[in-house]
Amino acid sequence: MNLPNKLTLLRVVLIPVFVVLLLLEGGQNYTLRIAALIVFCIASFTDFLDGQIARRNNLVTNFGKFMDPLADKMLVLSAMCYFVEIGLMPGWVVAVVLLREFGVSGLRLLAVEQGIVIAAAWSGKIKTGVTMVALGILIIATQPWFPAPGVIAVICWVLILATTLYSGIEYFVKNIGVFKHCA
Repeated sequence: MNLPNKLTLLRVVLIPVFVVLLLLEGGQNYTLRIAALIVFCIASFTDFLDGQIARRNNLVTNFGKFMDPLADKMLVLSAMCYFVEIGLMPGWVVAVVLLREFGVSGLRLLAVEQGIVIAAAWSGKIKTGVTMVALGILIIATQPWFPAPGVIAVICWVLILATTLYSGIEYFVKNIGVFKHCA
């Protein structure tokens, strides 16, 4: 197993560690919250790092193509579900993110059946980056000393929604031809 795939697996292993740190002591322990943020940042950084290493060193594998985006979704959705649980994010925001992810994955499956590869778009990479930064901010925004956590939360999930919707729409508009061959 090459280094990029090991980094992807590390991200998957870090997800339950991150969630447990969020949940311990009801999420009210500052030290545990900072530890959760550090684990989240490390996991998020492995997303950037594994792709860079794989492309730079020609280590792109089918496992990596499959597992890397899955690991990203697992990390992001774990955090978002936690924020829904504590009332910092409405469930419909998670639903929009899920619909975009399922939609783009379905589009890619249709394209593969036609021998078309839909590469990751820059808007999708920006969406992932914005989402991870916003979720990192939300991890800290739950602390009582944080100024205006409700306002910060709304700003974070609006940014997540805006980049999610834009990138999802872009994928479908640029690849509308995939549907012409489905009928």
